[in-house]
Amino acid sequence: MLARVIDEHPAFDPTAWMRRLPTLDLFGALVFQVVGQQISVVAARAIFARVLGRFGGRAPDPTDLVALDPQTLRELGLSRQKANTVLDLAQRFTDNRLSEVELRNLPDEEAIRQLTAVKGVGPWTAKGALLIALHRPDLVRTEDIALRHAIQLHYGLPHLPDQDEVAALARRWSPYGSLASSLLLATARAK
Repeated sequence: MLARVIDEHPAFDPTAWMRRLPTLDLFGALVFQVVGQQISVVAARAIFARVLGRFGGRAPDPTDLVALDPQTLRELGLSRQKANTVLDLAQRFTDNRLSEVELRNLPDEEAIRQLTAVKGVGPWTAKGALLIALHRPDLVRTEDIALRHAIQLHYGLPHLPDQDEVAALARRWSPYGSLASSLLLATARAK
């Protein structure tokens, strides 16, 4: 099935969606992903643009945020829980309980485990940040509703696949799960 989609979209660029984002390190990607939890892409981009604007057009680093109070982030559009999560991440990156260098060298599952230990960071958020900042080649966000819809469309399923079904398909895509996910998402939007 993937071969057919590739043949139908020879000009597909798997990194096009990432080039629409500012350059983000792992902390910045985590902030972006937290902002985007359970809201539309349009709303997420608008809120993240306000965050960038607060810091002169650049993504904040942990030391920028650790000094802020939650109300400042709330005024930029983050919910109370998202503001608390972002500030907790900032503190953990500042005091080195979390480190991009260390996370970069960990296997996917261990990096995800460490990131999801932070309240408000689930697998969707952790995987998204690892994809954006560290370009992990074989991560599939099985919990991503948009990916599940894309799989339903491309595979002609009569139902929305659950996370276990997505995980079973993802095993066949390995070691190119990230590429397969990107391809399915991008081409589903084109249908």
